[in-house]
Amino acid sequence: MGSPNPDIRVLADVAGEAAELFARYLSGCIDARGVVRVALAGGNTPRPVYERLARSPVGEVVNWRAVEVFQTDERAVPPSDADSNWGMLEDVLLGQVEVAAAGRHRMEGEAADLTGAAARYEAILHERIGGGAIPAFDLILLGLGEDGHTASLFPGTPAIDEAKRLVVANPVRQLDSTRLTLTFPVINAAREVWFLVTGSGKADAVRRVAGERDMSLPASRVRPGEGRYCWLLDRQAAAGLPQGVTRCSGVLRFTQGPT
Repeated sequence: MGSPNPDIRVLADVAGEAAELFARYLSGCIDARGVVRVALAGGNTPRPVYERLARSPVGEVVNWRAVEVFQTDERAVPPSDADSNWGMLEDVLLGQVEVAAAGRHRMEGEAADLTGAAARYEAILHERIGGGAIPAFDLILLGLGEDGHTASLFPGTPAIDEAKRLVVANPVRQLDSTRLTLTFPVINAAREVWFLVTGSGKADAVRRVAGERDMSLPASRVRPGEGRYCWLLDRQAAAGLPQGVTRCSGVLRFTQGPT
């Protein structure tokens, strides 16, 4: 069923505080297991967090060569395209830190056969993470759209009902495009899932997902079965939450487990 009560944090300095929490969590996982495997969101919201990690003392505590970076989703473009999530990650984070080449796992958004690209990426998850039928990421960082989508799991698209495949090519009619995306089975198997959301335009979606669990919105299906579920918000994004829902439960933990 998943975590019924997410940890919800309202941050004054989203980029700085989220970067510090992220760096602390990565370092804890590395100290415990020697490696940490994370799936990172694209888009404008996490970009300042990645920039802080790459260009401030916050990120210096992380042994980046022990980090493996994956994607939550990708547009149907090559990494050189301005709309590429991977291109953004390379530009602001991976090009600045020492993540090993073997630890950088890019979705093939430019592939002519996106279904084949999804299958190859799923095979990479099994190879690099393992851990049974559904590999368990140490952390998946997600965003939230005003329409309640997360990753590229949009309302009314077939991927939101996917129960077996871990990565799919999801046709998104409202965008007249197909996107590669992780699916809910692998998202909900993660040890930690964090939503990072900013801006007043997202306040209604935050209220409906984090506050009310409105199952008509795809992001409400995110409920890690064994892992921790956390929201990192600015005041504008948190404005619609009912009084008493917003809380902070202390330092983010890291989860011991098999490599």
